[in-house]
Amino acid sequence: MTIKLIAIGKTDNKNLQALIADYSKRLGFYIKFQFEVIPDLKKVKNLSEAQQKEKEGDLILAKTQTSDVLILLDENGKQHDSVGFSNYLQKHMNSGIKTLSFVIGGPYGFSEAVYNRANGKLGLSKMTFSHQMVRLFFIEQLYRGFTILRNEPYHHR
Repeated sequence: MTIKLIAIGKTDNKNLQALIADYSKRLGFYIKFQFEVIPDLKKVKNLSEAQQKEKEGDLILAKTQTSDVLILLDENGKQHDSVGFSNYLQKHMNSGIKTLSFVIGGPYGFSEAVYNRANGKLGLSKMTFSHQMVRLFFIEQLYRGFTILRNEPYHHR
């Protein structure tokens, strides 16, 4: 199985970039992992929130295959503790799917088309985080999930 993380907009902070790269590399020991960044839209001043979500939604959907299981990282999604999230990952791996894609939306969230295509929603916290920080937190939780599944000591730190 491949796990893919799709995000709108690049990460400007070099420290975050380094940490994301580190955890992405670590994940490679457990699973095939892809992190795909969709560039920020240009000329958004003349677009309404709905138009911006629509354009971003088209770009998100273009990065997915119809066979992908698509999970939106959404504030209203189901939340898990780390052990529960590792079980969530295991359940998807056991299902025989080829690609499990997680998506971090743009500043206004997701278009209706993306919500309609999604197979589920996952919430990281009731708190609000910047889109750049969410990338790091999510990739770290993926890594933590795999260490839990392998009964490795990382998750006890």
